[in-house]
Amino acid sequence: MKSAVTTVLTAADAAGRFPSISDIESVRGSLDRAPTRLKAAEKLASKIDKLSSEAVDFVYGANSSYEQENKDKCVRDINHYLRLINYCLVTGGTGPLDEWGIAGMREVIRAHRLPTAAYIEAFAYLRDRISIPEDMDQQSATEFKALLDYLINALS
Repeated sequence: MKSAVTTVLTAADAAGRFPSISDIESVRGSLDRAPTRLKAAEKLASKIDKLSSEAVDFVYGANSSYEQENKDKCVRDINHYLRLINYCLVTGGTGPLDEWGIAGMREVIRAHRLPTAAYIEAFAYLRDRISIPEDMDQQSATEFKALLDYLINALS
């Protein structure tokens, strides 16, 4: 799984060199942000089911044209991707999202006939609804929102 450390080491190995000063500074920056990311991961873990349901209610709430089965699949998938974001917060890299989420996400969404726009809207809703300091502090929210933006961009 990719993390900030493995990404730097893999790049240095591929170039046939030892990690440079800038590589080491990059890893140090990631390690310095680790406590903030872990706070965000803890807060997210405690609210993950609530956030998943809230996002789907926001997207599908007033629209009764969608079957409950599709809404349930969307809740399940959003919950899954929030768990991957949680792993990313812990590892300090996008590896879990890249390896277990984004690569096959479009195919899964198409196979279940779920609109990609609904996922984008749900993740954007979650990004915008995070309340400071009720949900998490500003720095933790910044780390969480950056990963939501990463996922939104991958789906767009």
